[in-house]
Amino acid sequence: MLKASFILLLCSLFFFSCKKDDGVSCTSCSSPETASFQVCKESDGNASVNGQNTGTPYNTYISGLEQAGASCGN
Repeated sequence: MLKASFILLLCSLFFFSCKKDDGVSCTSCSSPETASFQVCKESDGNASVNGQNTGTPYNTYISGLEQAGASCGN
């Protein structure tokens, strides 16, 4: 019985330790034409601005901003 409890405990720990990180990470961007603003990487991998999901992958969105002359960094 103790062995079964131990295995159940290990399985539970494994399940919860491998849970996907749903955190959102943000970076500040600015350009000569705009005030500073934040672009966030949502849990689905898309970029959001002012809480609105752009539907565009984060890296693609940041690259486009930088190509247009914006500067983005943490």
